[in-house]
Amino acid sequence: MRTNHMVTCVGGKGLNSAVVLRFLGAETVGMGFFAGKIGEELVELLGEYGIIPEPVWVGGTNRIAHVIAEEKTNIHSHVIAGEVVVSTEQKQEFVDKFKKRVKDAEWVIFAGSLPPSLNVDFYSELIAIAKEANVPSLIDSQKQYIVEAIKAKPEIVKMNWEEFEWTFNKKAETLEALIQQTKELYAEKNIKNLVITLGKNGILVLTSEGNYLAKAPFQKPVNAAGAGDAVSSTLAYRLSKGDSWESALRWASAVSAATVLTERTGDVDMKDVEHIYKEVEVKKIE
Repeated sequence: MRTNHMVTCVGGKGLNSAVVLRFLGAETVGMGFFAGKIGEELVELLGEYGIIPEPVWVGGTNRIAHVIAEEKTNIHSHVIAGEVVVSTEQKQEFVDKFKKRVKDAEWVIFAGSLPPSLNVDFYSELIAIAKEANVPSLIDSQKQYIVEAIKAKPEIVKMNWEEFEWTFNKKAETLEALIQQTKELYAEKNIKNLVITLGKNGILVLTSEGNYLAKAPFQKPVNAAGAGDAVSSTLAYRLSKGDSWESALRWASAVSAATVLTERTGDVDMKDVEHIYKEVEVKKIE
């Protein structure tokens, strides 16, 4: 396979969200486990965006995702390699840094899978620390990582349709079936706010204010990676500004749709957001 054009950008769910937050005008810290030359390059990229890096240096190497975007077929393929190795001492270093940082935070976004060298309930530990500091949190993950995190009662639990199915051993052939299944899980797990991204079908949200389905007009993607991460960051940002869920959801739909129009993951043109925002449909569902 040959290409005449390549761009390098930040990757990973949490750091993608940090990139979007910068375009929204928010100050943000990018915490994580960094390793090897890829980690060093990642820190440089964060600095270029104006994201404050807070790296914990560990063994192994950071993952790198090669996103192959075929213009003729509009097929986007991801080739991912790399894994970090975290020691007990490095994990404690992360926790100590997090305790210091969270005191100044308005929201915390926990996102992505965890290295195999970490315990699966690591997110639960961090959510508990955030709660002690009275800082709301959003968890965007899958499988056992999010199952354990739900027990710590984060403000928002988020995943996509596919992640919902394989995490909870469900199969929803239709949107109607998905809505019913999410309602059952929402009640069973006593989740405060549940967000399911649906790709071209929009965003489903079950909240204390009511249940909503939001949909932005379809955009032909240049790079679809990071669209779901834009939902996480925009919801946290707009809710921190005092928006209602309906308002925050409208913004999240517009920003998410706008991110697919840029080459670099998480980049947003706010002019695109303003245009798309006017056409977002948000409806309350029973």
